[in-house]
Parts: sequence; structure tokens; C-alpha cells
Amino acid sequence: MKNDKWHARALTAGVAVLLLVGYDSDQPMAHKEPHTAEQLKAFEDVFMEQVRTGDLLFHGDAATEKQLNVKLSNTGMACAMCHPFASDTHPHEFPKFQEQMNEFATLRDMINWCIEKPNEGEKIDPNGPAMKALEAYTYYSNRNSKLDPGRH
Repeated sequence: MKNDKWHARALTAGVAVLLLVGYDSDQPMAHKEPHTAEQLKAFEDVFMEQVRTGDLLFHGDAATEKQLNVKLSNTGMACAMCHPFASDTHPHEFPKFQEQMNEFATLRDMINWCIEKPNEGEKIDPNGPAMKALEAYTYYSNRNSKLDPGRH
């Protein structure tokens, strides 16, 4: 297990949220009661930490890549060079048939395709922290877009 600052912050934030919502491992978590303002703030803080990490990755921050043990590009290109501020990423259209891949794809599949093909980087774990952060940044940057899966 990694013992770097990012993992410690993420773990601390996750534990804080679980404690804040009164997590009981013997009971399923369901939204039976409205969230308190304090809970909503804690959820937002965790989300925005992921958005900030994704922003750094998206813009080619080498220190963040090293922290998360990923190599998103071997060409010197960052995601933001083709997609400034996550423009033209269309996360609200996924899943859909993706022509470049010649298959039905999720946003995670498309992110990895871009990492591997144009950027000649190394595919990242689709369920790992780097992918979650990149998704958080991409979705946040495209907030208020109407969900329209399957559209081109």
C-alpha cells in the first residue's frame, strides 16, 4: 500500500465522510434521512479534491502522475492540449459506439484509448484513483450538460 500524501488525504477524507454519515458496517447505507449541511459539505470536499487531482492529471502534472504511479503520455502531450478545459470530451454522451475504437465504449474506455493512442502513454486501471480523478474533472468541467447517452 502506498504511503504518500495523496493517499493519506484521500483515506482521511473517506474515513471522515463515513464517520460523518454515521456509517455502521452492519447496516446497509441508504438515504432514508435527508443529508445534513455538514454531510453535504464533506461530500463536496471529497469530490472537489478529486476534481483538483483530475485537473492536475489532465494538464500533465508530472508530480501528480508520479504520486499515482501513472504515465499518461510519452509524447509530451497532456489531455488539455487537445481538450482545453475538458472541451470536446462529451462525457454526457457515454456510453456509446465510439468510431475511433470501433466498439461500444464508456468514458473510461475513451480516456484509456486517448492515453494509449495519441499520447502513447500507459493504460491506467479503470477503477483506480487516477481514472476516478480524471472522470471527476471531466464531468465537473462539463456540468450542466444534458445527459444524452449514445448521441454523436
